[in-house]
Amino acid sequence: MEIEIIDEEENPMLHRTDVRFEVVHEEATPSRLSVRDSLAAKLNKDSDEVVVHTLDTKFGMRKTVGYAKVYESPAFARDVEQEYMLERNKITSGDEPEVEAEEA
Repeated sequence: MEIEIIDEEENPMLHRTDVRFEVVHEEATPSRLSVRDSLAAKLNKDSDEVVVHTLDTKFGMRKTVGYAKVYESPAFARDVEQEYMLERNKITSGDEPEVEAEEA
């Protein structure tokens, strides 16, 4: 899967960059989470700072065009984005205590 950035637009009021990108893939349309992780790696960001909004694949094509918001920190993403979008991108809220897997 190859990702090419088409357009980047700074949005300093919301502490983010709006990114339009194109993904070239060999198989079926990649999942939102795999695109998010690849885009985060390309932009040298943490996965929790990237929120993928749309992925649009034309029938029979091996190209997907998408739109994502890249925040300065996961806290800004949680403050600005709607709950359903955070759930789709598997970004957890900072209010939930982390469950430890260790047993006493």
